[in-house]
Amino acid sequence: MNEETFPGPIQIPVATANEWEKRYQDDTTVEDSKNKVKGFLVPRESLEKVLALKTEAVWAYLGINDQKEKTLLFVGAEYDKETGKWINVYGTGDGLEGCEGDDEVVYDGARPSPPY
Repeated sequence: MNEETFPGPIQIPVATANEWEKRYQDDTTVEDSKNKVKGFLVPRESLEKVLALKTEAVWAYLGINDQKEKTLLFVGAEYDKETGKWINVYGTGDGLEGCEGDDEVVYDGARPSPPY
């Protein structure tokens, strides 16, 4: 699976991810059992890219994308011993349209089931 065969980009700008996450948090619709998300289809490439960050862990944030689908947003995570908190570690947007080489990105690619 890659961006050519998977519906939608795998890398998205952090600002877009923040919008999607807020949209998900602000979503007050009551999900009925017919439309309730039961799982996510995750392409291997999304996981490989976030794992390539070589972090201790990976966050999977919930968001709602521009197609109004619930999605998972993958971000590397490193434990900060001084603060006792996990901090986000982002990838770089090399080759991503609208991103400079050092712009930070998170990894999208999960699609909800149903319908996928």
